[in-house]
Amino acid sequence: MTTKPAGAPISAPDNDTVAPVSAPAPHSLTSSEETLRQMETLSTLSLNREGGFQELRGGTLGVRIAETAEERDAAQALRYRVFFEELGAHPDERAFRTKRDVDEFDEAADHLLVIDHAKGPGAAGVVGTYRLLRSDAAEKVGRFYTSSEYDISTLTEFPGRLLEVGRSCVAKEYRGRSAMQLLWRGIASYIFLHRIDVLFGCGSLPGTDPDALADQLTYMHHNHLAPPALRIRALPDRYVEMQRTDPHVLDYRACLNKLPPLIKGYLRLGGYVGDGAVVDEQFNTTDVAVLVKSELLADKYYRHYERRLRDALD
Repeated sequence: MTTKPAGAPISAPDNDTVAPVSAPAPHSLTSSEETLRQMETLSTLSLNREGGFQELRGGTLGVRIAETAEERDAAQALRYRVFFEELGAHPDERAFRTKRDVDEFDEAADHLLVIDHAKGPGAAGVVGTYRLLRSDAAEKVGRFYTSSEYDISTLTEFPGRLLEVGRSCVAKEYRGRSAMQLLWRGIASYIFLHRIDVLFGCGSLPGTDPDALADQLTYMHHNHLAPPALRIRALPDRYVEMQRTDPHVLDYRACLNKLPPLIKGYLRLGGYVGDGAVVDEQFNTTDVAVLVKSELLADKYYRHYERRLRDALD
């Protein structure tokens, strides 16, 4: 979400809780010792916001904020491979030449990375990324990315700290549950550390024909429309009506299952969508604005790991 695009095929939490850790896999550990170590890291974060973002680990994978220009470059290279080479976005001349997905927001943003330490501890190990843009960072650019598609004045006037998320992707060979769980944990820790109140961004559905996405768009508008205080609206010249069919005849479960995993995950956490969709021809997507009151994400994740800690100690 800017998850622009958020439609990359990556996993999301199941039902209305965090997905449980899956069976042992090459990139994950499920032992009580590993669980205890993960919880100790989260407990440290809970007790000491001044300590900064600490790397969270799960097997050979870790999640942390990019620390060097080389790591940010690795994230931009991964984004190019996923968005342009795999998902069919149309690169401009600079992107095609450099094989990097770069825009004006990258310099101001934090870049959450999933790193496979079996490949390397730094840029060589980057296998997933998620861009995080806080309000103070957006001020340096002069706007949020989402404002290119939506009137976000209801958010910018909201009396709280905002976090725009986007450019999410995971390398194809890492799209099991482990990598995405680490990204979710990383976001939960980040919003806790920075006292974020509302998380938002543009979530992407594949394709540029809204009629082909009529069921999904109608389902989201009818069931997850944001309350007026948070309801951002697509810009007039880009507005696409989301309610495109009779919502009362839809198979809601089927509609939910057709949504990209990241959007589905946010909605299952209690998230909302804005009013109107936007077609993005360059990225070959149809976008919706997604918003989450951040305590829904953080609380469910911390409760999940608290339960796992209790299980480990029993």
